[in-house]
Amino acid sequence: MGKRPAHCYTKITGPANTRTKKYVRGVPGNKIVMYDMGNKSKQFPVEYHMINLEACQVRHMAIEAARQAINRYLTKTLGRENYHFRVRIHPHHVLRENKMMAFAGADRMQDGMRRSFGKPADRAARVKANTEILTVSVSAKDYKTAVIALKKGISKIPSPAKVIVGKGSDLIPK
Repeated sequence: MGKRPAHCYTKITGPANTRTKKYVRGVPGNKIVMYDMGNKSKQFPVEYHMINLEACQVRHMAIEAARQAINRYLTKTLGRENYHFRVRIHPHHVLRENKMMAFAGADRMQDGMRRSFGKPADRAARVKANTEILTVSVSAKDYKTAVIALKKGISKIPSPAKVIVGKGSDLIPK
């Protein structure tokens, strides 16, 4: 059986479940491969951020999908030395799933809501509204490429998001 759809986990309900690794075995590993990409040593004058507009939970697979889409576009258009890209959120929250059986005679085999703690199924980052999720730093002439790249990543995130200028807005040609 596959994973539940993302809309089952986007709303924040209850306290954060971050210490489960200590008490419950089988917590899935983090799928995010890298948090810093591109040229990490150079200082770029213009910075763009992807911020979400609503508080939500973003699963680690959605973060990784957005990271791959943005990084691939920036690498193809600018090259590795002409940008710095950073993932700003970390998936610490462990999502649990109480699996229910859906076939004939299942009511005699499962417990329903009795002892319904659930098994660890996924990880997510709990994000407040107007939080910077991803950041791209580029030179002033490459600002359009950074905006296009971040807009490609917005479609991978489960909540509405937008791109804003972090620093260097005075350097961007009008």
